Amino acid sequence: MAQGSDSNDTSYKSPSPGSRPGSSDDVKKVMRREKNRIAAQKSRMRQTQKADSLHLESENLEKENAALRKEVKQLTEEAKYLSSVLSSHEPLCTALAHHSNYHHQHITVPHYQH
Repeated sequence: MAQGSDSNDTSYKSPSPGSRPGSSDDVKKVMRREKNRIAAQKSRMRQTQKADSLHLESENLEKENAALRKEVKQLTEEAKYLSSVLSSHEPLCTALAHHSNYHHQHITVPHYQH
């Protein structure tokens, strides 16, 4: 019977030309596959860690953004209040009466977009 002609033996694979079963080429191939498997596993792990890190950073930036928007809103309200206090005080203040044109030109309340 010729090699590989037994149809009942499905585990037999004919060796590649120039190699023998258990040769150093087969060992190198197995080692290379194992090394590649480990490298791929490490790569997937790094990718997952990077995605997790970016997700945490995104959440922290969202929180910081919300806090800054809240602060802008509070400061805008404070600026409006102080502007109204100044407006109600100006007619009563004799020191400002002489310089009212100067102050009206230079005192402005900034407008922030939300």
